[in-house]
Amino acid sequence: MPLLFINRYFFPDHSATSQLLSDLAFELAATGETVTVLTSRQSYGDAEARLPAEETIRGVRVVRIWTTRFGRSNLFGRAIDYVTFYVSAATRLIRLAGRHDVIIAKTDPPMLSVIAAPVARLKGARLVNWLQDLFPEVAEAVGVGANPLMRGFYGLLRWLRNGSLRSAAMNVVLGARMAERVEAAGVSRTAITIIPNWSDGREIRPVARAENGLRKAWGLDGSFVVGYSGNLGRAHEYRTLIEAIALIEAGALTRGAAEPVRWLFIGGGALYDKFREEIAARGLTSVVFKPYQPRERLSESLSAADVHLVSLKPELEGLIVPSKYYGVAAVGRPTLFIGDPKGEIATIVARDDCGLSVAEGEQRALAEAIERLAADPVRRETMGANARRAFETHYDKTIAFQSWRTVLRQVEGGKVSSPQDDASADRRNA
Repeated sequence: MPLLFINRYFFPDHSATSQLLSDLAFELAATGETVTVLTSRQSYGDAEARLPAEETIRGVRVVRIWTTRFGRSNLFGRAIDYVTFYVSAATRLIRLAGRHDVIIAKTDPPMLSVIAAPVARLKGARLVNWLQDLFPEVAEAVGVGANPLMRGFYGLLRWLRNGSLRSAAMNVVLGARMAERVEAAGVSRTAITIIPNWSDGREIRPVARAENGLRKAWGLDGSFVVGYSGNLGRAHEYRTLIEAIALIEAGALTRGAAEPVRWLFIGGGALYDKFREEIAARGLTSVVFKPYQPRERLSESLSAADVHLVSLKPELEGLIVPSKYYGVAAVGRPTLFIGDPKGEIATIVARDDCGLSVAEGEQRALAEAIERLAADPVRRETMGANARRAFETHYDKTIAFQSWRTVLRQVEGGKVSSPQDDASADRRNA
């Protein structure tokens, strides 16, 4: 069964969508599948990167297409990069796709399903949409193009997107809230399956404080560390973080924690530099900034924090599921979620007792939660152990890979009921 993935980034790029795709593509190739990845020659953080036009990596054929190189810093330039990717990808996809192939379209850039669906019909291939987010709803939620003309344009995009989702053999979503959104768009529930994102539980494991070289190298020994690792973008709210940092630094809520609170921000993103500038402007001194860490050091970098922050604007629930949570759970650290208390991640941390949630704008509640955990290492360790247990049960990459193999077998055989539906049937027949 030839498999053809489409996404703007692929190995060796470090972005989240690239790492997830690379994990799955290499796994499928290692188990005997014929895998091709259609991608760009850029890297997430380097628009000028010129990766090879074609190569084979660990059994995966990688075909990289031409695009413009304006990069991510300018919205207009990024839109042009998107358009050139669409045109190049559609042209090359027509040449690459064959009858009965399975095309798996991700969502970077947005709306890839719209170009993949007609090619799949033309070439007699089957389409699987792997939805990391839902566009144009994400753009609307973050206020991009909030005017009547753009609202009309978004309506047209939504109509095109919905048609491409309905035409697919399967739509893979990240959580229950996203599944509800896709079903509301007119997609049959039998053509929707939930496969959460993942981390590698063998590669990313808890590292004890005393054994963590990065904690010492970064001057964090003797501190209670609140971490944030990954992208800080328009989907994330950081005002609550700044005010909580200010409250704790001012000593307004001190509850007798044995160690001072330090904040560790690792990564980048559209709002990362702005956040860093505001921290400096406010004169806040307890925050440490570090760049993205190589994958081989993720166990140490994620374990450098005692608890981790995950945030999502409430209006984006069901449109995005923050993938930060899975790495945090893998290293056995509690999650402090900032967003909708009934959202996807909030529901998970409450279900598994592996963290706490506060609403956006509740900076005092966030500061109090941090100080409670700083003063209660037993509770913190229990939550961390619960997080690792939940990870091993639900979010390790081996579990996701098995779900993907099930979906692909169903698509190959023309059966489109989801693994969840099959499991329900098995329970009913037991």
